[in-house]
Amino acid sequence: MIEIIRCVSCEGFGWSEDDDGQAEDCDWCGGIGYVYRRGGRDQQIPIADLPGLSDQLEQLETERMREIGYTGEAKKPWEQAVREGKFPKPPRS
Repeated sequence: MIEIIRCVSCEGFGWSEDDDGQAEDCDWCGGIGYVYRRGGRDQQIPIADLPGLSDQLEQLETERMREIGYTGEAKKPWEQAVREGKFPKPPRS
């Protein structure tokens, strides 16, 4: 049976960063973030297979994003920690 799993090398990101801060596509998954698992062995998903897997890969990516805290909703500037103190909260109505 063929299973699609998150790449263990890049954890689904599709890229890795070296000590110098240079990012490059993951060698294990070829930048896809997911691999085939067949009989306990992982292998890259061939590019030719991607069109037929797009819905499944999109669902796996949505699950991964939710796991790392992405909700799909935009935060107001005053709710973003990176901008804390740079935007005043709007007046209450």
